[in-house]
Amino acid sequence: MEPITLATARLRLRPFTPDDVDPVYEACQDPDIQRWTQVPSPYTREDAEFFVTRIVPDGWRADSDYAFAVEPLEGGPLVAAIGLHARGEGIREVGFWTAREHRGRGYVTEAVGALAHWAFASLGVHRLLWRAEVGNAPSRAVAERAGFVVEGVERAGLLNKGTARDCWLGALLPSDLDLPSPVPYLPAKAAAGAGAEASASTVTRA
Repeated sequence: MEPITLATARLRLRPFTPDDVDPVYEACQDPDIQRWTQVPSPYTREDAEFFVTRIVPDGWRADSDYAFAVEPLEGGPLVAAIGLHARGEGIREVGFWTAREHRGRGYVTEAVGALAHWAFASLGVHRLLWRAEVGNAPSRAVAERAGFVVEGVERAGLLNKGTARDCWLGALLPSDLDLPSPVPYLPAKAAAGAGAEASASTVTRA
């Protein structure tokens, strides 16, 4: 797929360019980004260059990872990075980090919402995942504000810095945003109810 640009009321989600190498490098010096995400630590300028010029374009070409640079709609500094990662047929996982000086303004929640609508409307996604290491409360707050339902804890669900870590797992469905699903969805409660009705019907006939 060719990279695209998305827009929200305040933000532009655009393809990364070589001009983003230094802003990415500077943002990823933040100890919180190195602690809670899978970026290398320490994070070098070569790491930023490899991400912007190799990892990002390779992901778009392979239709496996769609990464966006997030900036103010009117132009300005890099606010965040956000992306969608393939996790199976019709399933994508959202990941993000926010530059320290731009936190607390709801930017990433807004960007996640735009990405979710695009995924459901244009990519045939029926389940959007979010995962974060247990304890990463800011990431969980973003996910929940964007509508994700936290479904539980995956033991050793994330591998970060060579260590398997427990992680929270959340999901967002098209129906959570009042959007149609590309495939029929039968919730467990509905399936259980149908089974109970069938059993009752069988008893009555007997």
